[in-house]
Amino acid sequence: MLLLSPNGLCGAEWIRADPAFLLGGLPLAWQISARTHRGSALAEWNAYFTPGTPHEAVADFLLALGARTDPVVNYCGPESVMSTLTALGWLCDVDQPETTAWDAGTSAGFTWGELPAGIQDGDPRPDLVGWQAWAEPVLGRPYLWCAAFSASTPHDLVAAFAGSIASPAPVRRRILPELAAGRLTFSLPG
Repeated sequence: MLLLSPNGLCGAEWIRADPAFLLGGLPLAWQISARTHRGSALAEWNAYFTPGTPHEAVADFLLALGARTDPVVNYCGPESVMSTLTALGWLCDVDQPETTAWDAGTSAGFTWGELPAGIQDGDPRPDLVGWQAWAEPVLGRPYLWCAAFSASTPHDLVAAFAGSIASPAPVRRRILPELAAGRLTFSLPG
């Protein structure tokens, strides 16, 4: 399934058909991309999300993308992502305080660095860095979800995703992830 923005510059594609490309051992669910113009065959940037990525965070990423007049211009630097995370209580990594942050329980992380193989970007230079995020409630156990943003993904869009992931506001869930037992707070309606 492929969804296109009204101007044809952005797309969101359901891509679970390719089990060869994994993030953190998980198959991909969504690839979101943007082009500089409708006739361009190559996406300027790509963002990838595995199943289980909090839907409200993907929605916030898409809302931020939809609010932009130009989907490929980078309006700010990578510090905007770290500022968003730390403002919401995430802790800077001791060894990489300017590029990596952890939630207070160290079960989710966000980092600016080398990307896994297969992450496509419109910039052909080798060794570009980008953002990755993940949830690993129990060290050494499978990830709950992973997300990766190619090097040219605008930082303000990644910051919108980060703000949603780091938000302390309660979210509705029908089923709590088994691996997160004891780490999540839940309440019953009423």
